[in-house]
Amino acid sequence: MTSTPIYSLTTPTKLDCAKLIEMALLEDIGSTDLATGIDCTTHSIVPKHVTASAAFVSRESGVICGLEVCKLAIEKHAPELALDCKINDGDKVSAKETIAILSGPAQQILMMERTCLNFLCRLSGISSLTNRFVKLVERTQARVFDTRKTLPGWRRLEKYGVLCGGGENHRMGLYDAVMIKDNHLAFYRSFVDDSDDTIPNAVKQARRWIEANKQRLPNGQETILQLEVDNLKQLKFALTCAPNIVLLDNMTIEHLSRAVRIRDESAPEVLLEASGGVNLDTIEKIAKTGVERISVGALTHSAVNFDIGLDWQLR
Repeated sequence: MTSTPIYSLTTPTKLDCAKLIEMALLEDIGSTDLATGIDCTTHSIVPKHVTASAAFVSRESGVICGLEVCKLAIEKHAPELALDCKINDGDKVSAKETIAILSGPAQQILMMERTCLNFLCRLSGISSLTNRFVKLVERTQARVFDTRKTLPGWRRLEKYGVLCGGGENHRMGLYDAVMIKDNHLAFYRSFVDDSDDTIPNAVKQARRWIEANKQRLPNGQETILQLEVDNLKQLKFALTCAPNIVLLDNMTIEHLSRAVRIRDESAPEVLLEASGGVNLDTIEKIAKTGVERISVGALTHSAVNFDIGLDWQLR
């Protein structure tokens, strides 16, 4: 019997999954229908009537993610198969641990094998890497966030992997938060007479826009307004207009610590987020500066596939 998931896929994520699963099967067997798809090797040597069981087994220690995707794939495209999950997405596993057992027609098991493994290995790689970052900051107030540096079409799934690893999601896209970055400010400077007015005026303009467009924004009036700065002078300008979050881009540990002190003195309600130069060797020092948020693009763009195999269960 399948265990109850701790993490669940949102409706938009399920829709993304359906598209990706169909694409995966189409490129592998030439069809999204196992009855008409072709697996030259399996069809040539595996009798159609034979049933069997095989286990997804971890080859290393980490955090599993992707079982919910496998369930969708099998329910939709291989309903003759049964998937018995021994753990949930977000659970930690050791090497040689059984993750799930797939039972039913042997041909279908072999035809679904790579599609399921590709989702499991990719997403478990993200959740496992995220968990390593999260554990390094667990004794601080900092939280680990992802970015938009994701594979096209995979964003919701990859951000789901981050959640399963104990991390948190930044904005999903351009549509659900205001994020004034350096390129926005560089362009906006042409609209002000004094460069010192760039940040305050940009924030005021963004606030007016949120108010005017709140009815069509996913988060309405509560839409987050975040601003990126790359030096302490810009930070001081930013704090005068109190955005929800200030992103401190590529600052040294010393400058991050100074930024926290400046914020604490002038606008303690503003959250500070460190970004740039974040890796497994630096994140603990960054967290100890007192920032509340650390965004890490590597969670998704540099995650290595987790090693999982499919082993036949011998009778």
